Amino acid sequence: MRLEEIINQHRHDLNDTDMAVYKYILQHRAEARHISIHKLARNCAVSSATIVRFAKKLGFDGFGELKAALKLEQEEAHYQQADVLQDLRNFYAQTAAKVFQRNFDSASRLIHEANRVFIFASGYVQSNVAQELKRLFFYDNVLIYEISGREEFASIARNLTPDDLFIFVSLSGETPVVVDFARKLRLLDVPFISITKLHDNTLASLSTVNLYVSPARFQLYDDDDERTAFQSMLPYFILIEVWFVKYRMYLQSRREQGL
Repeated sequence: MRLEEIINQHRHDLNDTDMAVYKYILQHRAEARHISIHKLARNCAVSSATIVRFAKKLGFDGFGELKAALKLEQEEAHYQQADVLQDLRNFYAQTAAKVFQRNFDSASRLIHEANRVFIFASGYVQSNVAQELKRLFFYDNVLIYEISGREEFASIARNLTPDDLFIFVSLSGETPVVVDFARKLRLLDVPFISITKLHDNTLASLSTVNLYVSPARFQLYDDDDERTAFQSMLPYFILIEVWFVKYRMYLQSRREQGL
């Protein structure tokens, strides 16, 4: 699990000082894998005890375990123009390997137990992902209702209960309308799942369950400043297909256990 995921899980426990330490680590990731606790404390203008408390808030025994987790992280790939097809092939394989290893039980349980399931997408590609998610779960008689804007959300929110479920598909997790919806759902105790890019973001920190994707940019042109870079969004679609298959496996497991 990358540091961004851990931060999102524990965001509500972190104060401004903790977030300053996190931002330093994020900006100096390679250095942080080997830095001493005393040097990190000096660089962040805090005490060593503050660094230890920060690590423990994230679920680690101490700073040493936090550094070990950073060392285990895979570096994000940066793709150049030399052999784009080979890079794309490698990216697809690496993405699939990560998604197949993921445990979807919490997300599957929320869908299985929900009386109604709603979905909101914050952009064009995200809307395509939402349509595909609706199509897949329809095969299992799970109807997912798509919400298209503030007025529709406000109308539905009047009748929402904790037995309902929302799904948000977003890239940044920072779109104002999405964050606003998420905060209102928290006040109503309505569970929701976020599907966002893997980075520290508000939506993921508010969500009941977070599912992450890692899109990648590929250099197809000599001058990317003049053209929009190609960004592969395939991770979204791999994620929801594997989730649906694992949802079926989750239901089968429940039946075998007599639940």
